[in-house]
Amino acid sequence: MIDSTVKPGAWRRLLQQEDLNFLLTNRIPRIALTRWMGRFSKLRSPLLARLSIAVWRLFTDLDLSDAKQQRFASLHDCFTRELRPGARPVATDPALLCSPSDAIVGACGTVQAGRVYQAKGYPYRIDELFGPTQDTRPFEGGRYVTLRLTSAMYHRFHAPDDAVLEHVTYLSGDTWNVNPIALARVERLFCRNERAVLRLRLAPGGQPVAIVAVAAVLVASIRLHALDVLLHLRWRGPNEMPCDAPVRRGQEMGWFEHGSTLIVFVPPGFEMAQGVGPGSRLRMGQPLLRRVPPSTAGHAAATPSAAP
Repeated sequence: MIDSTVKPGAWRRLLQQEDLNFLLTNRIPRIALTRWMGRFSKLRSPLLARLSIAVWRLFTDLDLSDAKQQRFASLHDCFTRELRPGARPVATDPALLCSPSDAIVGACGTVQAGRVYQAKGYPYRIDELFGPTQDTRPFEGGRYVTLRLTSAMYHRFHAPDDAVLEHVTYLSGDTWNVNPIALARVERLFCRNERAVLRLRLAPGGQPVAIVAVAAVLVASIRLHALDVLLHLRWRGPNEMPCDAPVRRGQEMGWFEHGSTLIVFVPPGFEMAQGVGPGSRLRMGQPLLRRVPPSTAGHAAATPSAAP
């Protein structure tokens, strides 16, 4: 039983102890627990939902003040909540790519020799992340940005600019936690977990953009509006799904069932938006990347990686 006399901050500090956090969120039957959580969260009971949300608040800074609904029939409804209209203003400067989600910025920098970083000293290869069918050459020398969605955040993700969603690759996998503690301990973690690779082409300029949605423990389902399927651990295919779905800047593209990670890849010709770097907290629609004028694009591509 949860001791109601213990302040919520105490529970959070307890779970922030690295060894305990890693043990509780990774040294468990991750896939079985994730499937169970999926079933539990969808039980339709307003009372159970209220109790579950109350427990959830003990461990997180959950804020539902900007939610479209304030009462939920299930925990799943709260996880995948919509926001009130206007709750996330979208930057309109055409030189910008917007953050596709609420997030904390993790490792970011330049793709160099096909290598990127999940944490300091923990590189992985972009071609392994994308899977064997995908051509990653357009992103060599371009930027990547890791966006971590905590469990309490708004879990829907949106188009960073006007674009066409051209292809989705689904790769099943494990469900390791994707918090900084696990990223600093498990090599190639993003390449191990379930994920969906979304390939887009920007309407202004035609540049390719990739958004890799990585699932995690308790979060092994991804829903995309462009596909009439729920991508999850029991999905048997097809794994390659061509699309031709136009999206507008800020338009909702899909959601996680809980919270996880998006990794955004762009080709050379972009730089980080002003003030954005590891540790930055962003809301969907805020500036994430900026197009570099052609006269300075070469200099920007040569900028050293910002990976930790």
